[in-house]
Amino acid sequence: MCAEKRKTSRAGFTLVELLVVIAIIGVLVGLLLPAVQAAREAARRMSCSNNFKQIGLGLHNYHSAFKQLPMHGTGTKSGTPDGILNPVKKFWQDDAFHNSLQLSAFVGLLPFIEQQAVWEQMSNPLYDTTQMPPVTFQAFGPHPLLAFAQTYQPFRTEMPTLRCPSDPGTGLPGMGRTNYAVCSGDSWITMGYGDRGAELGVNIPGTGGSGNAGTSQQATASQRGVFALHRKLKFRDILDGLSNSIAMGEIATDIGDLDTRTSSRQQNVDSGNITLCDGFNDPLRPQFWQQGLAMSLGGMNGAVNNFSYARGYRWASASGIYTQFVTAKPPNSLICAPGPPANGIFSTSSRHQGGTHVLMADGAVKFITDSIEAGNQAVWAVRINPPAAQPVQALRVPGSASPYGLWGSLGTRASKEVISEEF
Repeated sequence: MCAEKRKTSRAGFTLVELLVVIAIIGVLVGLLLPAVQAAREAARRMSCSNNFKQIGLGLHNYHSAFKQLPMHGTGTKSGTPDGILNPVKKFWQDDAFHNSLQLSAFVGLLPFIEQQAVWEQMSNPLYDTTQMPPVTFQAFGPHPLLAFAQTYQPFRTEMPTLRCPSDPGTGLPGMGRTNYAVCSGDSWITMGYGDRGAELGVNIPGTGGSGNAGTSQQATASQRGVFALHRKLKFRDILDGLSNSIAMGEIATDIGDLDTRTSSRQQNVDSGNITLCDGFNDPLRPQFWQQGLAMSLGGMNGAVNNFSYARGYRWASASGIYTQFVTAKPPNSLICAPGPPANGIFSTSSRHQGGTHVLMADGAVKFITDSIEAGNQAVWAVRINPPAAQPVQALRVPGSASPYGLWGSLGTRASKEVISEEF
């Protein structure tokens, strides 16, 4: 009887044994958790790449159908939409009847990336009863950057195809976020302008957004990428080769944390000086702007704009901070611009470790590391009639090879640069 009791009392575990088992489990979880997280990020990165491949396929199908690439800076303009005479307005003025040719290339791509329903909404007039009095938006909607766009539902639609699963950004003040942008070349000069006439109601060849012929000439000289604002381009225009030219790149969307890659420090970068915003990031946290900087929606006083004018907030807008980038500063570098709609030093960015995806013009998706060779980061951008302040040794005239190394060369479509390095 006593033997049976002693045998029964030995069943189970002691407190020490339980603690040892718990400690072992804790160690195993600690070892496995990073691997699980890495596997999840690898899956998200693969999904992001697949989205880009779908966009690339849509790009080629669009070109096959229309014999040109979708125009960046397209849409309707003031004049006589549907026979209704409207006042002629500048491209930065709000209007419910036209969008001032400010729609991005993604609008034209909608039917080719499985977004026919959104296309049908946009390509027909839309009666909005939320406005007082109610407003009838004409086909393709209002100006995508200004007040009327806030209630135009198609612009606010978020599409999984345009989102990277690794990006946590969601909701307001973003209105239809995108993690992909078109490549405008290696120079940001006049990236927010194009050959559209002194007023958007008329086409006057040789004039720019402000009615100045120099604006249009400057846009022609500096917008050297696969996409250029208000310009019809074709694959045959990409003389450097489709496999050597970047068509689109990945961008991270802003989440309101003063990230230097997604919220812009406001400086007038029209001079071409690439270093204007350097040195204003937090020394202890270099990827973020200094906390003491004021935050503002407008002006060029060096404030950090962290409200509605931030990276990737509106897929339908052709404005540079939303849907354009240039291959000047390397991937995941700070961004710098005066304000909307304007020229800006915008690079690619992502929530992936060490680099970003890019879509080549031939449809291939590649991962570009932050350490890609990017030439001389003190040289000013290519432009006509550089300002007197530009150093002679930094002079870059139209037709020059990209000063920004391999990264800059990949961004130009017809600069006759030889790509001899692996990327």
